Amino acid sequence: MDGPRAIVDCHCHLSAAEFNHDIDNVLQEAKAIGVRALVAVAEHAAEFEKLIQLSRRNPGLVFPCLGVHPVQTGASKEQRGATLKDLEDALPLIELYKDELIAVGEVGLDFTPRIAGTNEQKEEQRQVFIRQIELAKQLGLPLNVHSRSAGRPTINLLKEQGAEKVLLHAFDGKPSVAMEGVKAGYFFSIPPSIVRSEQKQKLVKQLPLESLCLETDSPALGPEKQVRNEPKNITVSAEYIAKIKGISLEEVIEVTTKNAIRLFPKLQQAVH
Repeated sequence: MDGPRAIVDCHCHLSAAEFNHDIDNVLQEAKAIGVRALVAVAEHAAEFEKLIQLSRRNPGLVFPCLGVHPVQTGASKEQRGATLKDLEDALPLIELYKDELIAVGEVGLDFTPRIAGTNEQKEEQRQVFIRQIELAKQLGLPLNVHSRSAGRPTINLLKEQGAEKVLLHAFDGKPSVAMEGVKAGYFFSIPPSIVRSEQKQKLVKQLPLESLCLETDSPALGPEKQVRNEPKNITVSAEYIAKIKGISLEEVIEVTTKNAIRLFPKLQQAVH
């Protein structure tokens, strides 16, 4: 390992508009506290090029994932569930950049009522997700997965479709549901918002460290509500996991980084 600790942020949104003015500084601050790799996800085709360019400017540090998020935000900020048309727009670009990808993501299911209030909307999300699970299998890539108000359906669908390398990010379901994912060999990444989330604290208490990874989901899910989250806050997640598990911070970082490499083999060189 590079120095006393090599940390991996397994899920962040570096192409978000919130980072437009200072992304280079944000990355430098992350490196300064030991972050050696950032797994950066996309949500829709319009940001794919921006994310790929960012990863090319920061080789060996920023690792891109492309995918269609289950929630799509329109020009006037209204949100809706992903459609097969969104996927059709994205597929040619995923094909174009496939050799540069570390995973397919952010993909998944979001069954919050304002996004998927009808069975038809849920079914279309399922079809978009299934197509992307199939794509990941074809490309031999892991999946970086969103599941909001849809923990059990997401894990069940992943298992039905034979997905093997899976990261369930910021999982909001019960520990008992998460354990079904653990049995399937899936990993769960924990954001800094754990400091204010009883649900995440319960999850970490019950899940084995061997199934956990670190993430920030920056610019969202930071330690403070309504404050921009950054990759350097990854240590907040690690410290809180150590506290809950009653183990050292070093052990949390060592094991979660090993887990990240198992899940994303392309990280091997970055963190050694």
